[in-house]
Amino acid sequence: QVQLVESGGGLVQPGGSLTLSCAASGSIFSINAMRWYRQAPGTGRDLVASITSDGNANYADSVKGRFTISRDNAKNTVYLQMNSLKGEDTAVYYCYAGIIPSGTTWRRQYVYWGQGTQVTVSS
Repeated sequence: QVQLVESGGGLVQPGGSLTLSCAASGSIFSINAMRWYRQAPGTGRDLVASITSDGNANYADSVKGRFTISRDNAKNTVYLQMNSLKGEDTAVYYCYAGIIPSGTTWRRQYVYWGQGTQVTVSS
């Protein structure tokens, strides 16, 4: 059974930093794109950053220059380094991965989500 487990959320003051981690575990053949989304109360889930298997990254305009997405393919883990945090970054952050499980017919990709981790930016 493949699953994603997130860690690293918490309370931080404006201007502070946090690093989120998301580790995939289980019988995995390969992982394609990995992404971070966030959802603030009363809003939809928005894409924050994405990274391909070979390390190409893209960011939402609202986080460019402040957030950095990276991955360690050997550990099946994606990270989100968040600097210069603002109140509007407060949200539940979810990781996403496109994973081909071991033994899948035709090497079909499935989408997996983490359980979400709360990030609160407040003084």
